[in-house]
Amino acid sequence: MARRALCIGINDYPGTGSDLSGCVNDARDWAAELQARGYAVSSLLDSQATRATMVGALETLIGGAQKGDTVVFTYSGHGTWVEDADGDEPDGRDEALCPHDIASVGALLDDDIRALFDRRAAGVRLLLISDSCHSGSVTRGDDSDLDPGGPRARFLPPEAWMKREDLPRAPRAGALTLIGGMRRAGGDLLLAGCRDEEYSWDTRFGGRPNGAFTYYALKTLRERQPGNYEQWHAAIRSYLPSTRLPQEPQIFGTRTARRMRVFD
Repeated sequence: MARRALCIGINDYPGTGSDLSGCVNDARDWAAELQARGYAVSSLLDSQATRATMVGALETLIGGAQKGDTVVFTYSGHGTWVEDADGDEPDGRDEALCPHDIASVGALLDDDIRALFDRRAAGVRLLLISDSCHSGSVTRGDDSDLDPGGPRARFLPPEAWMKREDLPRAPRAGALTLIGGMRRAGGDLLLAGCRDEEYSWDTRFGGRPNGAFTYYALKTLRERQPGNYEQWHAAIRSYLPSTRLPQEPQIFGTRTARRMRVFD
């Protein structure tokens, strides 16, 4: 049974005026953790993560997997949305990932990612970790590790990358969840940095940029050594949301998937 992962981190978004700082560190941190746990890891950082290379890397990750394999996809960067063109979204929008070259080629829609995931062989388990997008107002948790200064939201508004004539008619907020690409039975699982209507935050800890969700996910994984994903999610929730980081991490998957050992 093979273990393979793809870790993407994008800070640099030319032409948008909306660069981030912690996403490349996120991707490197996830890659190091997964490699230490026996995963074969590929990474795309900044200019490597064009729309075309992201699609190609996902095709390789999914297409090379066989029954019994586990594939992990981590994404740290901006999320965005466009108007739903095919009527399959109840809220009228397609969420999307933001590649490095979004200003010239556009976003990578959830419909496109779902189609890639649907090509999986039977019995291939998928774990998604998304540290991107949208803002709540819950005040609790512990953000004492957080450096002074204001965090930045990992959401790229359509007006930052789309032509004026192409802008959606009714702006709305939303986080990319990719739930449509997950199977209802088996071990598929999504860990997301925030609720659908919230932002994930880009900030600094000890002078080093990171995504808040990634930082606390790895902190709790190493310090508390949770036995399963459900316990890991609960540990992360002891830190988030907090006063300065109003994001509520989410977990989606069956009870069986939630109670599997982390990264096994």
